[in-house]
Amino acid sequence: MSSLKTKLDHLSEMVMFQHSIFSLPFIFIAMLVAADGWIGWKLLILGIFAAITARNFAMGVNRYFDRDIDALNPRTKDRPSVDGRVSEQMMIAFIIGNASLFIVVAYFINTLAFMLSAPILAILGAYTFFKRFSSMAHLILGVTLGLAPIAGVIAILGEVTPWSFYLAGGVLFWVAGFDLLYSLQDIEFDKAHGLHSIPSQFGVKKTMLISKMFHFMTIMLWSIFIQSAELGFFATVAVALSAIMLTYEHHLVNKDFKKIDRAFFTVNGYLGIMFLILIILEVM
Repeated sequence: MSSLKTKLDHLSEMVMFQHSIFSLPFIFIAMLVAADGWIGWKLLILGIFAAITARNFAMGVNRYFDRDIDALNPRTKDRPSVDGRVSEQMMIAFIIGNASLFIVVAYFINTLAFMLSAPILAILGAYTFFKRFSSMAHLILGVTLGLAPIAGVIAILGEVTPWSFYLAGGVLFWVAGFDLLYSLQDIEFDKAHGLHSIPSQFGVKKTMLISKMFHFMTIMLWSIFIQSAELGFFATVAVALSAIMLTYEHHLVNKDFKKIDRAFFTVNGYLGIMFLILIILEVM
């Protein structure tokens, strides 16, 4: 039993399971707005499983195919996928298992969700390969998390609404913006090993500016989302607080690169939770 727990702990560390907090809030924000209230226990449980298995699949693919890169980077060389705590066979089984579970969950949600499940997995897996040939990998990462609100609306309505694209677009630029800040840690490593990223291509100052532009787009798109979905006070407060938190995030990184982890994980984690709570208040 202790051996099984140890393996599960290593898998959790490999995919940074605690950071599922980035993807979970916005799928439920979309579901709540689409349902205009409580979504029901069935869809709540299925939504949780869908979000977790999709993220596990994406992270598993990333860790498996990035083993060679991670082994060379001092920041990532101690990951379980690199140091042998999680074997290649276990990673492959983890990837296949989560992909299969995601498709099964999609089947029980509705027909459209099931039909789109395989294409969604393909998009989620594509991010890993982009940084090897394109600095647009940050935006591809944004697309992968931006799919969450679209999936949430499909789960409730069986179709896509205009407002869901604004919500998803905001998530896309939100994620791409904070991934740029996070990537500043690896700017010299990326240059040395020929990896494509905006920081390695454009430098620190331009990367900071592009990140700010992305986050400005986030607030604009989320503001349009509020108008399009005909939401009110609490949703407006959510967007206003998001603007303040993103400004604080940039302040932290501008002040000290050693605070990038705090800006990346803490601020963005709280942003998603705050947004979800205020949307709950809005629709309930």
